[in-house]
Amino acid sequence: MSKKLIQAAAGAGGESVYVEDVFSTYVYTGTGATQTITNGIDLDGEGGLVWTKNRNQPRSHNLVDTERGVRLRLMSNSTDGQYNEVNGLTSFNSDGYSLSTATDYNANNDTYASWTFRKQAGFFDVVTWTGDGTSSRQISHNLGSSPGVIIVKKTNSSTDSYWMVYHRDSPENTATTPNQTKNLVLQSSAAIANNNCFGAHSTQTDSYFTLGTANLAHINGSGNTYVAYVFAHDDQSFGDNQDEAIIKCGSYTGTGTGGSPTIDLGWEPQWLLMKNLSNTSNWYMLDIMRGWAVNGDGQRLFANTTASEYPNSEYFNINPTGFTLGSTVSTQINTSGETYIYIAIRRPMKTPESGTEVFDVQQSTTTDPNFVTGFNPDMTFSVPSTTASFRYIFSRLTGTNFMETSSTNAESTGAAIKWDYSGGAHNGFTSYYGWNFKRATGFFDVVAYSGDGNNPRSITHNLSVVPEFIAIKKRSAEGNWWVWVNGLTDNATYAQNLQLSETDAEASNNVFYKSSDQSSTAFKIGAGFNGANDSGATYIAYLFATLAGVSKVGSYTGTGNSLDIDCGFSSGARFVLIKRTNSTSDWWVWDSERGIVAGNDPTLRLNSTAAETTNADYIDPLSSGFTLTTAGNWLYGMNYPSGEYIFLAIA
Repeated sequence: MSKKLIQAAAGAGGESVYVEDVFSTYVYTGTGATQTITNGIDLDGEGGLVWTKNRNQPRSHNLVDTERGVRLRLMSNSTDGQYNEVNGLTSFNSDGYSLSTATDYNANNDTYASWTFRKQAGFFDVVTWTGDGTSSRQISHNLGSSPGVIIVKKTNSSTDSYWMVYHRDSPENTATTPNQTKNLVLQSSAAIANNNCFGAHSTQTDSYFTLGTANLAHINGSGNTYVAYVFAHDDQSFGDNQDEAIIKCGSYTGTGTGGSPTIDLGWEPQWLLMKNLSNTSNWYMLDIMRGWAVNGDGQRLFANTTASEYPNSEYFNINPTGFTLGSTVSTQINTSGETYIYIAIRRPMKTPESGTEVFDVQQSTTTDPNFVTGFNPDMTFSVPSTTASFRYIFSRLTGTNFMETSSTNAESTGAAIKWDYSGGAHNGFTSYYGWNFKRATGFFDVVAYSGDGNNPRSITHNLSVVPEFIAIKKRSAEGNWWVWVNGLTDNATYAQNLQLSETDAEASNNVFYKSSDQSSTAFKIGAGFNGANDSGATYIAYLFATLAGVSKVGSYTGTGNSLDIDCGFSSGARFVLIKRTNSTSDWWVWDSERGIVAGNDPTLRLNSTAAETTNADYIDPLSSGFTLTTAGNWLYGMNYPSGEYIFLAIA
């Protein structure tokens, strides 16, 4: 790619661009009145596409783009031309878009999903033209790299007006001269056909794409108007160093076997559009916001039908480097020997600059959702306020399942657990406090995996730095909460570990390899008894790291006197977790919502079901972190003289 195009992909002034800047899945509930969708995507200044679908009613998909203009709606499930929906999408904004009252966009109490694609070199473009009736016409675009997918639609008529789809992995029709590429049709479940609507792969370039020589009415009929949505493939010009990709357009061959194949993208996806190339099948649409659980149900829509969404039934599982076909084998997505094409978009990748971007603590409400966070949480602790009860932990990747930090029990299912809110989550617990965490580079990651019994084993993660705190729990059966923290004793091969549900001091259980074996791309585990990699078992891992001004994983030695713990924060810690490592002690937790004050502070223990205690002052506020008081000067406390402690604090 030329330097000019690299700068275009990086954005104005050459600054880094991230997937969060150019793509958003936003879920919302209709109001029947005008509402504004704020998703952080600048459509007014940069342009792009908004694709909307009613989730709970059989209604059409709606595609509105900045090149054709507001209110001009196309439907991916129909050959109809565009029409002016006066009560549809009414404006493109600098941070999203606005809606009026049309039922396909905003019916009262209906649920909706919208996917916003911003125009950006290396990611996506919208192109319009007026047909001239010529074959092999070249249409300019601004991707700066060869397209991975091109979707063309006639806009002024429903006659000869299919949604023609080019994919970089489609076969070419070598019987034609010059060679043409076979294409799919977006509004249909039909297999690929010899429509000759696109030129050979070699004619699709970084500055133009080439139309075909036949069926010109669909792509370049004289006097007709057209739009193309153009997706890039593996353009590595994004991220901190402008050397990472955020979109890939690829293919895989079905095996007909549950749990295979595995598609390696090099990163974890948040959105997927896929179709059987070889045979009849729907266009599957999945995203992490509506539900894409690992070893559990998710929710899918079909781009070619009006059908409302329904459970994914373990057809796809995402992982840190791509996705795997799930245990439920469907002929539409995993027939042996048949070819499937996809567009995949990467999960969020920005490094946060403040704790409020990735952590929120609040008391639950009786509304739905009962935690409104301002970001999309990926993990929530629910802890009781004044009553004795379990401490529950929920994860977006495990869907409606949850576990208890004071118990070794397998995960359970909670019917009230829902993650499909933009800016919140719901678990149905009232009179509880919620610690809500968002996965983010350098701060926190969640990895769901299946054990294979191998020793050693390295599990890929997307923290992008070496983890300093790892907690692993078996999901499918009873199993210990294994915890490794940087600062625990390293033995010759393995590191010592703690157990979250127990008060035990650090011990050798051969679960984690020593600290020097943990890396910025993978954590290394062993074969400890009832450990973290039993063959056929499913697991969840939570990883934290120190991020300047956001989080701190550290250790200290107790003094019995007032002790300041400097975390490098500017406005104090809002969450503090402490555990003694060289002797028995509880897992002590404080948060700013219940109170970190110069006085008695409500204190919880993660390894216990006891109610919080409120009659002691163990911790005081400190602008750079937190202060431990003399009240913790006892054997099982958090400031015993010569006691060795680890902690996790969040600003």
